Amino acid sequence: MAVSNKKRLSYRLDLLPVILPYHRRAKNNLKTGDLVYYGPNPEYYGIGEVVEKSEKVCMVDFRGTGLLGIHKDEMFNNYLIPIHQLNLSRVLKSR
Repeated sequence: MAVSNKKRLSYRLDLLPVILPYHRRAKNNLKTGDLVYYGPNPEYYGIGEVVEKSEKVCMVDFRGTGLLGIHKDEMFNNYLIPIHQLNLSRVLKSR
């Protein structure tokens, strides 16, 4: 049974490039405070902020911005793509 009430997102996350884990673009030097998204499926998790970082894992606060409504999750660095390197003007909704 399909869900008819699709969550409306604040950003056009479907326009973010899909980047598979362990792709050369997924090898990033992330820092606490960086804005990131989950490379394989940006719309599922949304855009989040790195709140803690270890050598291979980051704790990211997504604040429920994605379709799954996840707030915090721990993820391997190779799944996260920093958005500060991307031009997001096409992703933000026009007012």
